[in-house]
Formats: sequence, C-alpha cells, structure tokens
Amino acid sequence: MGSYSERNGTDGTGDAMTDGTAGARGAAGEHGGGGGGGGERAARRDAAVRAAVEQGLLGPGAPLVGLLDVTGVRESAAALRAAFAEVTAPGTPVLHAFAVKASPLVAVLRLLGAEGIGAEVASPGELALARAAGLPPDRTVLDSPAKTPAELREALALGIAVNADNPQELDRIDALMRSAPSRSPLGIRVNPQIGGGDISSTSTATATSKFGVALRDEGAREWVVRAYAERPWLSRLHAHTGSQGIPLELLARGVAETYALAEEINERLGRRQIDTLDIGGGLPVNFGSDAESPTYAEYARLLARTVPGLFDGRYGLVTEFGRSLLAKHGTVVARVEYAKSAGGRPVAVTHAGVQVATRTVYAPQSWPLRIAAYDAKGRAKTGPEVVQDVAGPACFAGDLLAEGRALPLLEQGDYAAALDTGAYYFAHHYAYNSLARPGVYGFVAGGERAADGSGGVVFATVREPQRVEEIVAESGGAHADALTALGSP
Repeated sequence: MGSYSERNGTDGTGDAMTDGTAGARGAAGEHGGGGGGGGERAARRDAAVRAAVEQGLLGPGAPLVGLLDVTGVRESAAALRAAFAEVTAPGTPVLHAFAVKASPLVAVLRLLGAEGIGAEVASPGELALARAAGLPPDRTVLDSPAKTPAELREALALGIAVNADNPQELDRIDALMRSAPSRSPLGIRVNPQIGGGDISSTSTATATSKFGVALRDEGAREWVVRAYAERPWLSRLHAHTGSQGIPLELLARGVAETYALAEEINERLGRRQIDTLDIGGGLPVNFGSDAESPTYAEYARLLARTVPGLFDGRYGLVTEFGRSLLAKHGTVVARVEYAKSAGGRPVAVTHAGVQVATRTVYAPQSWPLRIAAYDAKGRAKTGPEVVQDVAGPACFAGDLLAEGRALPLLEQGDYAAALDTGAYYFAHHYAYNSLARPGVYGFVAGGERAADGSGGVVFATVREPQRVEEIVAESGGAHADALTALGSP
C-alpha cells in the first residue's frame, strides 16, 4: 500500500431528548415554561403570532411566514460568549464563528456580528453573504470539502482563515502561497474517526466521513505531522465531530483527540507552531420541549474537565456553532387552508411542508418538529386534543409536518406553527411544485398590548416573500425560446 499522499492522489447526536426523537408523536403546542428561558420565549412567540395576524403579515393572502425572535438570538449569543469566557484563561483569543449554512440570511449574520459572532462559510455564496453583512475577514473562517482554486485565491487575498480539507487542497494552497504569500491563518482539518451519533448524516467523525484527513488511516497521522513540519505557516488545527444526534461526550472526545494531536505536533517540531484550535460546533438542540438543553455552559464545563489544557491560554480557540444559536428562536407559521378527514383522521392542509421542512418531511424520525395550534386571530388554541395530521401543500402523500399528532383540533383559517425552526428551515427553500419562498420577519416583543393593536410586537423584514415573477425568472423565463429555437436535426 502506498503512502497516504499517494493513495489520495496529491498533485501539486445524543440521547432521545437532544437528538429530537423525544416527544415526537405526542408533543403538542407547548405554551408554558420548560427551563432555559422557555416560558418567556414561548410567551414572545405567542405574542408574535397574534401580532403577525393583526398586522397583516399572516392571512389569506400571506399564508406562510418565518418569524425570528431577535431577543432570543441575542440571548443565545451572549450565553455562548459567557460559557467559554467562564472556562478560558483571560486574554485568550476566542472567535465564535456562526455556521452560515444554518441561516444564510444577511440580516441574521449582521445581528450575530453585532453580538460578537463571526462567520464560518463553506461556499462562495456564503462568503458573499458574510461580506454583505459586514463581517470582517479576520472574523471569517472558510471550511468546505470542495474548495476551488478561485475560492482559495479569494480567501487568501482577503486574509480569511482557511482549513485545508485534504492533501490535494494543501497542494493548491502551497502554490498560492508561493505566488502571493498571505496573512490568512491556515490549518488542516482532521477526522479523528471516533464514531457517529444517532443521525448518520450529521456525524462527521466516522471511519468513512468525507471530511478532513482520516487520522487512523495508514500513514495519515505521520503525513499531518510532516505537513506542519514542512510549512511553518500552518498554525491551526481543526476538527468537527458532528451536530444533531451527537452526545456531548463524543463531541468532547473529538476535541480531546484534536488537542492531543496539536500537542504531539508541537512537541515533535520543538516549537509551538500550532497556536489555535478550531473545535467546530455541533451542540445538539432539544426539539422535544421549549427547554434549551444541553446548554453552552454545560458543554464548555465538560470540555474544561475533559481537556483542561485547551483553556489554559496556550491556544487560541475557534468555534463554529450554527443550529444551537438559532433553532429555538424561529417559528414557521402556516395558515390552514382546508380541514378535512381521511380514514376517520382529521387532516389540516397547510401551506408549510417539504419546501420549508425538507428534513422533517423526508426523515421524520430523525427530525420531528413540535406543532403549536393557533386560531384564526392568532391566539393559542386550547381545548381537547385530537389526533390529527398536519399536511403541507406539495403534491405527494408524504408531505406531512406531523402525522398522528395530538393537538387542539385545527380548523379552516387556523394557523399551525412549526416550532424550533430558526435554523435549517425557513432559510433553506426547496422549490418543490415551484412553491414560493416565505417572507421572514424578525420581531421584538415586550410590554403590554399596545393601543394601536400591535400587541407590543415590532417586526422587521429579513427577507421579502418570493413573488411569482421571481419564480418564473429563476426557472429560465428569459430563455423560453431557447430549446424550440434549436430546431430539428
């Protein structure tokens, strides 16, 4: 068997609560507390849904919206910063870089930037969004398993941090550094191959994961050490174990493996060449209730117990959290267009389905969502719970937000709200049936109901609802004659 670089062709998530499976069938709309600020957050959500109806953001002509709780987002950002500050030696450089893929919306990135959070980007589009949000290069990290030469050239020219995914990519960086030395912090992403969690698609440290240099493959660890020895400008080491479905202990083990490798490299090189560890993100989200569990503080304290040297000031730190910063603070709200029954089971046909909740529709066991019921005026529904389906608008039978769910009976003109959808839901549109992207609105709620009917809730547009004309344009409307003009052979 050849060397690691020869074989690679170099050429110049947790327990039932945290993985989202708990309460998947029985969870109705929960409007009470649940710890972790859940009661206040639920109250703000209820106020926002009612105000959205009263102010016309929701209604017959606008049957689907995404609502984002700005106060909640700010609280999560503050909790993240505080959790790591508690365990980190004073003066240690720490960059919390938001994984842009979790919510690629410019206003969201700018809000997080104002709260001291940078950006982790994985494509030219995500980098463009981060730059549009005003996030500076020195608070931006580029990660991707498929970076093109143009992407690398741009990142190095801007001074953006880059984690090389594999030997071939490092060869490309070599060539760019020879032609135009860069101030970008540069490192290598490694895969500690320590196993996966409950959801295979979000487990990135398995034996055969596509990400990073697989450390337990023959010759790989030695190749990594040699790569640093030959390149004094490599100063970072990066690993990411996974996200939803990964237990905290496995996340901590991945960080420990990365730390141990950094220590080994620095010792073997006789110098502290690696000065920063990028430990990724991946804190799982509890989709079973309003409680925020696990918390950033719990994770940071676990890391401090497991890898105490990580926080003694010898290494700068980078984190890349995404879902955990936003999920609890977003709600997809859809109007019930029709209420019917099939086989004796009530079915609420809504405007939210696969186009906004793609993972939930295609993999409901891994990605269940809680559903809250609101009446036609946007008020939380009470009364006996009835087992029913909450269906989406797409033309296939599996387009269901929830199946066999016990809820107050949803009737025509009511609203069904998919909770915990602030990340990877309304920002990621799937254009099935050419369904339009919903408008997204941030809100701040507080105080008594205002005399003007606003309910004490103020909204700001994050993204306009997509117009039919835009759908036509994106579908090649300007090239309608392109194929018929080719004629026959």
